[in-house]
Amino acid sequence: MELRSSRWYSGNDRNSYIHRAWMRRGLPREAFEGDRPHIAIANTASDLTPCNSHLDEVARSVANGVWAAGGVPLNLPVVSLGETNVRPTAMLWRNLAAMAAEELLRANPVDGAVLLGGCDKTIPSLLMAAASVDLPALVVPGGPMLTGHFRGAPLGCGTDVWRLSEEVRAGTLSREAFLESESSMIRSRGHCNTMGTASTMACVAEALGMTLPGTAGTPAPDSRLLERAHESGRLAVELVSRGRRPSHVMTRGSFLNAIVTLAAVGGSTNAVVHLLAIAGRLGVELTLDDFDRTGSGVPLLVDLQPAGRHLMDDLHRAGGLAAVLKEVEDLLDPTAIAVTGRPLVEHLAGAEIHDGDVIRRRSDPLLPDAGIAVLRGNLAPGGAVIKPAAASPELLRHRGRAVVFDSVEDVHARLDSPDLDVDETSVLVLRGCGPKGYPGMPEVGNLPLPAKLLEKGVRDMVRVSDARMSGTAYGTVVLHTAPEAAAGGPLARVRTGDPIVLDVAARRLDVDVPDAELAARPPVTTGHARPARGWERLYVEHVTQADRGADLDFLIGSGGDHVGRESH
Repeated sequence: MELRSSRWYSGNDRNSYIHRAWMRRGLPREAFEGDRPHIAIANTASDLTPCNSHLDEVARSVANGVWAAGGVPLNLPVVSLGETNVRPTAMLWRNLAAMAAEELLRANPVDGAVLLGGCDKTIPSLLMAAASVDLPALVVPGGPMLTGHFRGAPLGCGTDVWRLSEEVRAGTLSREAFLESESSMIRSRGHCNTMGTASTMACVAEALGMTLPGTAGTPAPDSRLLERAHESGRLAVELVSRGRRPSHVMTRGSFLNAIVTLAAVGGSTNAVVHLLAIAGRLGVELTLDDFDRTGSGVPLLVDLQPAGRHLMDDLHRAGGLAAVLKEVEDLLDPTAIAVTGRPLVEHLAGAEIHDGDVIRRRSDPLLPDAGIAVLRGNLAPGGAVIKPAAASPELLRHRGRAVVFDSVEDVHARLDSPDLDVDETSVLVLRGCGPKGYPGMPEVGNLPLPAKLLEKGVRDMVRVSDARMSGTAYGTVVLHTAPEAAAGGPLARVRTGDPIVLDVAARRLDVDVPDAELAARPPVTTGHARPARGWERLYVEHVTQADRGADLDFLIGSGGDHVGRESH
């Protein structure tokens, strides 16, 4: 088998001399001879992505595994996106990170890749890149942090930020106590310990077949993560020798398995836009309706925040993702393979539940139907999503008067005003926060509740927006409304006072205004992004809507690993 890297290194001419000579900084001659695959370790470690700051250590274990299997490991720093710090939103640069990683993998003399991600956008961007370049590859998720405690109670990072901050605004928790909890929440290295987007995407990557089975959910400080990283390095060399590529692993059946997994673990709504984008890069047919068709009827089995009580290290000790998938094995596609080359379901043999409080039996689920619900109607002709597992059951069928905000700044300015005409039956509507409008579709959909309602004891309301929300968030929140207001969607024509009708069982989201009247209204365009230059302008001009994954239109589809023209 001819290695791809040999197109750079083999031969005796000037160009091969240059390629070898500049790489010989400790590498032996045999690194460039024979059948030694060169494996890129696509590493998203960064001090500014705190959830990924430990990935250099993980990369060393991957490298040891590559060496042990006869390969040559090569650290490849790639764009890192930290959800907590990047403004206006990390989602704005997910496609840029994917494009950069794809181009670097294609442009360099590598035969395969190990993808190191953790924080929300890093695993999706790496999977999009791997799908596009289609070099043999697998993911090593960086793992969740350990559980922190405050005054004897466990803290779910993200989820308890939202909860505690609302209690401060309600006057039931002092600001001093709130700030005191800050030093307790982040106990160790690793990403969020709730079933937020980072944990969800690790589980989804395993369900897609793109991790060494049994890796997702291993806590970041657990020494077994380094063991799995070593094994993943070894497996990367095998992937090259076998010619096993992402397009062989991530088939339509694999994506349907990911949707089943998303429901069973109570995963983040953000997984919807990421899975649509990854499928688009592979040319796999996947639509919003697949999430409803396949996820509908799948029970919620994991009692984890934000949909439940426990945290990620509890899930790991209780049997991990394999134990969850074993309970729904009959719903999985038996032909979909993992990077091992064996069907994913074969790796579930012997999986057991060790703590029935954390992982519920199929016969005793937390919810019998936990799939992401896809809503349509005159307010969301392209679709919208809601996570029933994180919503208040009594609000899943609701009619209320719209209270409309034109931007996040509008929310900040008016939400807590005593003059805001709002009550607990109102529907808070936020627009201008979709892919084009913000730009980047930020995690602001879980609007805080008006202070005067918090003081009355209200803790949930129906909220509708074209934004996303953190996977750690909760509430009866309708998200990803498409088309967004900035793309001419109906949200741009909603007015305060309009009756909004939500019926999750019927999969409907409507504004009870005659269609002719709605169409005749001029759209509100204030607050929409109008970037003049750079990435933001390129993004706004080419980003697709949420129902297509919010990818760039010219990146959809695979470009392959073709070696470009000589550089010298």
